[in-house]
Amino acid sequence: MITRRSYLAALAAAAILAATASNAQERFITVSSTTSTEQSGLFAHLLPAFEKASGIKVRVVALGTGQALDMARRGDADVVFVHDKAAEEKFVAEGFGIKRQEVMYNDFVVIGPKSDPAKAAGKDILEGLRRIEASKSPFVSRGDKSGTHAAELRYWKAAGVDLDKAKGPWYRDTGSGMGPALNTAASMNAYILADRGTWLSFKNRGDLGIIVEGDTKLFNQYGVILVNPAKHPHVKQADGQKFIDWVVSAEGQKAIADYKIGGEQLFFPNAAR
Repeated sequence: MITRRSYLAALAAAAILAATASNAQERFITVSSTTSTEQSGLFAHLLPAFEKASGIKVRVVALGTGQALDMARRGDADVVFVHDKAAEEKFVAEGFGIKRQEVMYNDFVVIGPKSDPAKAAGKDILEGLRRIEASKSPFVSRGDKSGTHAAELRYWKAAGVDLDKAKGPWYRDTGSGMGPALNTAASMNAYILADRGTWLSFKNRGDLGIIVEGDTKLFNQYGVILVNPAKHPHVKQADGQKFIDWVVSAEGQKAIADYKIGGEQLFFPNAAR
């Protein structure tokens, strides 16, 4: 005899099985990307459009570029969407990625106290950094092997500043993403190199503002790469490629251009150039 309790238990079990089967059938890819694309709000804007067009869900793991590439090297991602061209090209040359395609760009900016105690303001990133170091004004670094951190280290080197010798209490390594690093800079009233997209979406600005911008050296290119299934056979090659094809298509590029905060465009598509 089937009791009401056993009947309800059977219904619950059937519902769990149906949900499990549905989840198993759900199409998704994993994209390892930068904190800047996530924390700027770009993915929240882009992904619903791609998912609607393709039926493929995208699970984003936001890390520094170096960590995002390492994740893909381990086979824990299907696609990499990052912003360190030299590291991306090395990733492909090593056989971990199939092809690097350019997607969009924005620029880096130096954020700092509006009072600018280092007198670093202007368009010259190298001179600005020299003045920050010379004055020993507080400076926050992501210190996380991200694309932004890699760019910062290149700028210090080009400015002729030997960080190994110059580091002191004035220089703070945080080992954190762009948003948390900006929070640290705001609490310390310190200088920091940031991508413009994350800065525009950042709310906790305190007394900080843009100090250095407009130098051509501050150009910030983003690329997208399919993880090589020859290295990791479980990579979802077809669905990963669909995401790449969409993001460099006219539809995807328009979606990138349409993303604005306060009327200001955060990223500029350039896949077709």
